Amino acid sequence: MQINFSNTNTIWASVLAETLKQLGLTTAVICPGSRSTPLAIAFAQQVPHIDAIPVLDERSAAFFALGIAKRSGLPVALVCTSGTAGANFYPAIIEARESRVPLLILTADRPPELRDCHSGQTIDQVKLYGNYPNWQTELAAPSLEMGMLRYLRQTIIHAWERSLFPTPGSVHLNIPFRDPLAPIPEAAALELRSHFQIEDFFAGVRTFTPNVSPLLGEATSTLDSAIEEWQQCDRGIIIAGTQSPRFPKEYCSAIAQLSQTLKWPVLAEGLSPLRNYVELNPYLISSYDLILRNQKLAQQLTPKIVIQIGELPTSKQLRTWLDDTQPQRWIIDPSHHNLDPLHGKTTHLRLSIVETRFIASPHPAPSSQNDYLQLWCEIEGKVRQAIDNKMIAINHLLESKTAWLISHTLPPETPIFIANSMPVRDVEFFWTSNNFGLQPFFNRGANGIDGTLSTALGIAHRHQSSVMLTGDLALLHDTNGFLLRNKFVGHMTIILINNNGGGIFENLPIAKFEPPFEEFFATPQDINFDQLCATYNLEHELIDSWEHLKQRLNPLPTKGIRVLEIRTDRKADAKWRQDNLGKFAL
Repeated sequence: MQINFSNTNTIWASVLAETLKQLGLTTAVICPGSRSTPLAIAFAQQVPHIDAIPVLDERSAAFFALGIAKRSGLPVALVCTSGTAGANFYPAIIEARESRVPLLILTADRPPELRDCHSGQTIDQVKLYGNYPNWQTELAAPSLEMGMLRYLRQTIIHAWERSLFPTPGSVHLNIPFRDPLAPIPEAAALELRSHFQIEDFFAGVRTFTPNVSPLLGEATSTLDSAIEEWQQCDRGIIIAGTQSPRFPKEYCSAIAQLSQTLKWPVLAEGLSPLRNYVELNPYLISSYDLILRNQKLAQQLTPKIVIQIGELPTSKQLRTWLDDTQPQRWIIDPSHHNLDPLHGKTTHLRLSIVETRFIASPHPAPSSQNDYLQLWCEIEGKVRQAIDNKMIAINHLLESKTAWLISHTLPPETPIFIANSMPVRDVEFFWTSNNFGLQPFFNRGANGIDGTLSTALGIAHRHQSSVMLTGDLALLHDTNGFLLRNKFVGHMTIILINNNGGGIFENLPIAKFEPPFEEFFATPQDINFDQLCATYNLEHELIDSWEHLKQRLNPLPTKGIRVLEIRTDRKADAKWRQDNLGKFAL
């Protein structure tokens, strides 16, 4: 156990860091600064038990921590100095709340007597992040009194628990420190060392495992009655939305069991792991967005009951269809969030889909497919074949084909981070169902482009070779993430769709208004990415054919960061979608 007895601040910070280590903290991302010196020292002294990673840019650091926490499911500590440093954490904290990712935000601060008096690098940091944290508080000023050290220990335990329960998210601790900030010896601190019983002090600190279903009994009772209703319905569908479960195969198996028991099709979002475990579920529907563009089919396929797993998919077509048809909807998700933006006839079962396998054992439905299920499966087969035929015939570099090709090409179980705007939509449209166990990750909580690169690097850090699919603007918005290159362990291949601007805006009504469209919405940046990569000493390669891309994606390297740039025509890409998306289901 590591306690630095140099002075009051080092003891205080050491108790904080040691408590977190005992709770299970594995990573601390630390931004440089003076006021946070005691925290930086405390975490540095916990290496190798805690991976302490220094990161220059606070916004990048926060998204890097977010990526690590997404992958592990455990809180990551994020440390900064006083002043506006902590304000740069805000976008990642918003994303953490909306996508349910645990973070521990530790902002160092000046003591109360140095606030509101124009002392340097001082702002009001109390409740800096509004209502976005799960919990927030300001710690007392450091003290050597044993009662106060016990208060610190228990507050840190509570903070850890609140970052995980009842729904994962961030916890903000504002931590004031008085001088001296460096580990300059103090007599009183050295005296404490002689009678501080370290083993006994930390004996009660245990790893916290949240009970994800606090209303388990109530939810179980509701589920039992729901199953009876579902079994009597021959026009039901299951919708699997955006999810990155820690155990994707178990998650997919649970949905498959429900699907095959009820004989209902599963509409699987492109960001769901289901599309990468197709052998588990014979009733998987991946082309629903394209199917529902055919109004006749959309009407024929109107369901009576919908079971929604997690959040709704990205597809606007699907959301509009559900809003228009207003089926009875059941949401299965353990969080306390409201996951119904359509405000329909909805009952929320606050369980994980995996738990339903053990709580209820529905009586199997008849073995034969019903007409409704058979219609879905037949249409899916035809549309999927039409997509494949169209993509195989495309030889020029087209943005939409990239997602389709990647789903066929990557090595098994490859993690892939998919950026917002057009990449996530092309994945929704064209990601082919496969058995490769590919692992999709994303920031679909707030759906922003900030922190794209840093999040992807956090997910890939100390794991297998990973891939990111992004547009040029999302990458440029976070190029400070490349400063992580010297601390990043592993490999990241960035597939860069460079259409010199915001391609998603080409699909909106504003695209017809020029000016101001090109300058104020498409916002082309005219960046030479080869030169940009050279600045950071990164490998860059311009892709000139689909075969070239396939060769670079399998196998993947094991170390470093590289950019594979695909240059496309933004307006031609948009026109291709406008001309083709509505035709696959004709």
